[in-house]
Amino acid sequence: MSSALVAVSALGATQAGAQTAPAQATAPVPAQTPEAFIQSITNEVMATVKSDKAIQSGDLRKITAVVDAKIMPNVNFVRMTAAAVGPAWRRATPDQRLRLQNEFKTLLVHTYAGAASQVKDQVIEYLPSRARATDTDVVVRTVVKGKGDPIQLNYRLEKAGNAWKVYDVNVLGAWLVQTHQSSFAQEINASGIDGLISKLAERNRQLVAKNAAN
Repeated sequence: MSSALVAVSALGATQAGAQTAPAQATAPVPAQTPEAFIQSITNEVMATVKSDKAIQSGDLRKITAVVDAKIMPNVNFVRMTAAAVGPAWRRATPDQRLRLQNEFKTLLVHTYAGAASQVKDQVIEYLPSRARATDTDVVVRTVVKGKGDPIQLNYRLEKAGNAWKVYDVNVLGAWLVQTHQSSFAQEINASGIDGLISKLAERNRQLVAKNAAN
């Protein structure tokens, strides 16, 4: 449901309540189901990608703007980065944590920029939920179907108050956080947290050069 539709619905409910019982408080809005939350984000992002030829051609500036505007507000990226970094996160300074988040996000954007050009006529199937209505930590399971083989794409979500946040993604059976944990740990053991930051920054520069050459 779009934010505009939510606003209209809320206004209608308030006006109806005012006509019948002015002193009655408005009932709280039910929380979105995890599946509806993911579907809302996915539909909005896919619509944006399909309507922007620059994104489809791999324009990193445009892709980053879409990530910042439509994806990052719905992601607990602090938790995601902390989990990927592991125990070393606890001893990182605030500045190191911020740099780790920035470099990790940039790495993910560069790594998956090519996927934007592949968004064509895919259909996303939402598999039956295994969660209970009272659960606050759930997995939403989906399958992306297009011309090629179906792609498993699952999301780990946490509930904070009345809102859901993504904190991990599984593509073809591999969780994103777990994929990076071992390499991050090796780099930290070899050269510390600043060494990991430098390694990520170097990798990002390489990916920028590679994408620019394509």
